[in-house]
Amino acid sequence: MTNKTKIEAEKVNFFYGEVRALKDVSMCVQENMITALIGPSGCGKSTFLRTLNRMNDLIPRTTLAGKIFIDGEDIYSPAVDVVELRKKVGMVFQKSNPFPKTIFDNVAYGPRAHGVIDKATLAFIVEKSLKRAALWDEVKDKLKQSAMELSGGQQQRLCIARALAINPEIILMDEPASALDPIATAKIEELTRDLKKKYTIVIVTHNMQQAARVSDCTGFFLLGELIEFNATNKIFTAPQDKRTEDYITGRFG
Repeated sequence: MTNKTKIEAEKVNFFYGEVRALKDVSMCVQENMITALIGPSGCGKSTFLRTLNRMNDLIPRTTLAGKIFIDGEDIYSPAVDVVELRKKVGMVFQKSNPFPKTIFDNVAYGPRAHGVIDKATLAFIVEKSLKRAALWDEVKDKLKQSAMELSGGQQQRLCIARALAINPEIILMDEPASALDPIATAKIEELTRDLKKKYTIVIVTHNMQQAARVSDCTGFFLLGELIEFNATNKIFTAPQDKRTEDYITGRFG
């Protein structure tokens, strides 16, 4: 059974000033699957990830050419409400970035910003989001404590809970486990696999073993180009392009 296409990129080019960071990138991301983006540093994978919720709009002197569709809608159309787009497309960053607030207030931040004020509703959303992020059992008695007191791995799962609290359909993850120890990394990977039942996930990772373990499809980026995009097992066992093979076998990168 093939899943429906959730995200479609068509000949996406992206410029920081005069510098072309993405070159004619086209790919289809399937619903309820994990798509990993791999490649050496500076190859454009994080830039591409940020085009999917228009985070690059916040950077001065940037230009995008090409089209990106989510559920068939051109997200760069002037009619698109960027706030609503970012509600639909949540993001988890490389470095966990909890707010200097309580655990509860971290998760409730997004719903409050979108107008939820009823205490019972907020409590329900916070509990549900923390459960989905596999953190509830560890923090349910500490919701009034500062999020800054949590371990690195817990903080990253809190940031995932915060992303889930606004009920997105897509979750973008930019190296979510790169700063974590192996045990915390395993928890994030297990959580990611569990989340795909409900969400479409795109993850940037430097860790090829991680891409092989968690993703269904993998895209290999090099110098701003998408060199190859295929089912993960094919990318890692029978890559079509010599450059992909050279990268995954460690000849460069």
